[in-house]
Amino acid sequence: MSDVQIGLSGLGILVALLALRVPIGVSLIGVSFGGLWYMMGWNIAWGSLGIIPYQFASNWVLSSVPMFLLLGFVCYHTQLTQGMFRAARMWLSGIPGGLAIAAVFGSAGFAAVSGSSVACSAAMGRIAVPEMIRHRYHPELATGTVAVAGTIGALIPPSIIMILYGIIAQQSITGLFLGGISAGILTAIGYITVILVRVKLNPSLAPDTNEVIPTAEKIRALKDTWPVLLIMIGIFSGLFGGIFTATEAGAVGAFLSLVVAALKRSLNWTRFRNAILETLMTTGALIIIAVGASLLTRFLALSGAGDYLSELIIGLNSGYFMLFLAIVLIYVFLGMFLEPIGAMLLTLPIVLPIVDNAGLNLLWFGVVLTKLLEIGMITPPIGMNVFVIKSVVGNLVTTSAIFRGIFWFLVMDFLILIFLIAVPDFILFLPSLE
Repeated sequence: MSDVQIGLSGLGILVALLALRVPIGVSLIGVSFGGLWYMMGWNIAWGSLGIIPYQFASNWVLSSVPMFLLLGFVCYHTQLTQGMFRAARMWLSGIPGGLAIAAVFGSAGFAAVSGSSVACSAAMGRIAVPEMIRHRYHPELATGTVAVAGTIGALIPPSIIMILYGIIAQQSITGLFLGGISAGILTAIGYITVILVRVKLNPSLAPDTNEVIPTAEKIRALKDTWPVLLIMIGIFSGLFGGIFTATEAGAVGAFLSLVVAALKRSLNWTRFRNAILETLMTTGALIIIAVGASLLTRFLALSGAGDYLSELIIGLNSGYFMLFLAIVLIYVFLGMFLEPIGAMLLTLPIVLPIVDNAGLNLLWFGVVLTKLLEIGMITPPIGMNVFVIKSVVGNLVTTSAIFRGIFWFLVMDFLILIFLIAVPDFILFLPSLE
């Protein structure tokens, strides 16, 4: 058996293990180690297992991941983002579907301090869904809106997906963040458009609350937004003003979140401990998967399977459109069964060389890939955000109803994705100003 055949066989075994629901990290490390051992012997395999994890974990940029995770978990457990939704609800109450639009704005605000779509959906699900149900919003619209609005969390910086992609693809984290802002704002506008059109066509989805809120109360509500605004201003002004790097921004944001939570007296030992524990567990899981992806990259490189697949696809002369159609289909399929970071780290060793050899901009591709991965978070049959919302609302709404609620948002997501692919300059404009 040739080295290329060994590499391709390893990929087949990897797919089989994932189909058997073996954890992604274990599958990646096991297949890569076994393939290197079979191909090059015990010493090379064991040496790779000793060197590659250290090389990956010692990357200084990686230190931002636990810091941004801590920032998000502190904001989540201390409920720093509730004021964003409350203020948006009051100011948008007179607009058809105003509560649903407020949920999108609230999710965008939470996204700016968390970087996690799952945390965003969980937080806004607890805040926004009961409020919309109380105002007689259709459960499908209420839950569907919050489920899809959570996906903004990976696009608006800070974004854990973009940080990991930047490390692996050796792209500027700040540049990816800037490109993500454009995509995130466009996504939010798209979701708001869907809400307005659906409510206009079917007013029963979001009955008029006839709630008259005094201007003075609206202004007072703006005061509750200061925790998120302070953290956002602290992170973005320093990051884009050149005061500190994207790596240091995570630590600054985590520190600011703790200070703000302490000032609001919403931080206690239990909440702090829960935030720390969840940060440690999530960081550990991410690093194991990322180390496995690095080992797979080494295995595919040494076997020649990566170059073989790249040359095979490029050699088909399928063109730009067919290449991206294949990439989109792969990630939509994976998104049905895998969480986004696992799907990204599993495939980047194969996809990155293909995209690079095709002459495509890797920074732009990182933002498009993030958007594509987040579409997977709401794609049936296993849209993770859908099940997060289901766990929050309990028996109030069925899982199938939530999936029905996201349908038109999913259509908008694909239209936005097509636009981002067709017009790369939309993403690259802000990074070009860096």
